[in-house]
Amino acid sequence: MSTTPPSKVFIKTFGCQMNEYDSSKMADVLKAARGYEQTQELDDADLVLLNTCSVREKASEKVFSDLGKLKAWKAAKPGRMVGVGGCVASQEGDAIIRRAPAVDLVFGPQTLHRLPELIDQTQRTQRPAIDVRFPEIEKFDRLPEPRAEGVTAYVSIMEGCSKYCTFCIVPYTRGEEISRPLDDVLAEVDALLAQGVREITLLGQNVNAYNGAMGDGGRCDLALLLHILARFDGLGRVRYTTSHPAHFTDALIEAYGAIPQLDNQLHLPVQSGSDRILAMMKRGYTQAEYLQKITRLRKLRPTISLSTDLIVGFPGETDDDFEQTMQLIQLAKFDAAFSFVYSPRPGTPAANLRDSVPADVKQARLERVQAAVRAHGDAFAARLVGTVQSVLVTGASRRGNGQLTGKTPCNRAINFDGPAIGGERLIGQFVEVRVTDSLTNSLRGDIVVADAALMS
Repeated sequence: MSTTPPSKVFIKTFGCQMNEYDSSKMADVLKAARGYEQTQELDDADLVLLNTCSVREKASEKVFSDLGKLKAWKAAKPGRMVGVGGCVASQEGDAIIRRAPAVDLVFGPQTLHRLPELIDQTQRTQRPAIDVRFPEIEKFDRLPEPRAEGVTAYVSIMEGCSKYCTFCIVPYTRGEEISRPLDDVLAEVDALLAQGVREITLLGQNVNAYNGAMGDGGRCDLALLLHILARFDGLGRVRYTTSHPAHFTDALIEAYGAIPQLDNQLHLPVQSGSDRILAMMKRGYTQAEYLQKITRLRKLRPTISLSTDLIVGFPGETDDDFEQTMQLIQLAKFDAAFSFVYSPRPGTPAANLRDSVPADVKQARLERVQAAVRAHGDAFAARLVGTVQSVLVTGASRRGNGQLTGKTPCNRAINFDGPAIGGERLIGQFVEVRVTDSLTNSLRGDIVVADAALMS
């Protein structure tokens, strides 16, 4: 007796860790509700989902480029379907269908849990199904039980952003800030730890504005959540992203001195070093206030890795404004950064400003920013050489030859030789590794073993 093979879904993710988290949940929802298996081969798929990002202009244009290519893929086999989710879907809505008629499904970050119903609807009506509403916290209430894939996992603790920075589209595509109740977050973390997860990354567009309801009627902020998670057996490391400096509170800074499980790396987007530009961006802090917080943090964690986001060429940015950004880079010593040339996003207040900075000037400024950050990053990595790091072993290294790979407390990838026999038993464990070399994108090291039998 023959059986019909399960349908397969191919998911392509653009953008941030929130989108990576959402993509994993799309796969979980489709598996639980309709039996879809995820595939990494486009030609094997019955359904393609593009989980999109609209933070940068090039990212959204790449989506429409991919949709153009998928027209032939869809036509090659009856019954194939194409869906667009994420922030471009929220921003464009049914305009996606007009621009790319091959699309069958359009859904936002808050409605990914409705994918099975949307698929049924479009198969029944033979018309595109669109749902880009913001139904508050409903998504989390209807997601399947969390499923671990490895020893690290993401946990989304909030959605949306209420800061309304003038350059940013996120509040319009993901909605206002909504925090998950504390008990729901703890239950998800507990379920992941039971499956062997050792490191949790807490996610939110403005994660340090978390304000989850507690069972006693109180509210839990991010600092308190971190203290609670530190008591969970089996949780060796906790991270969070992405932060807003205006919500980087005293309690959060102090947590770095009190919680050893808290990652020794912080991503704190500053965007510009010019107070004038920061005010135009509606960021809510000055360069001095940002640096004051970093100074206090480094008193508690002198070796912390600090990364940021930087925008160059914001409308009206003068040479002096840009030099203040360069000054900030030198003072803060960012060892990594996501840096971009400003691109206007339709619907944001900044899109109405005259883009007065010439393209060649923007590019020259971007290259200076990247060179300065790269120099600090190289210096930071060089300082790690000779130190012993507590490394979470995540798997076999792509370099092969029995090597293992893992992450240091400052979130740097490191490769090192495992035991001659049974190295796989170290996956999911924390081991001490002495850093021997720093390369462009990773570190090399030697495992430090108290028991010589481990390496035999």
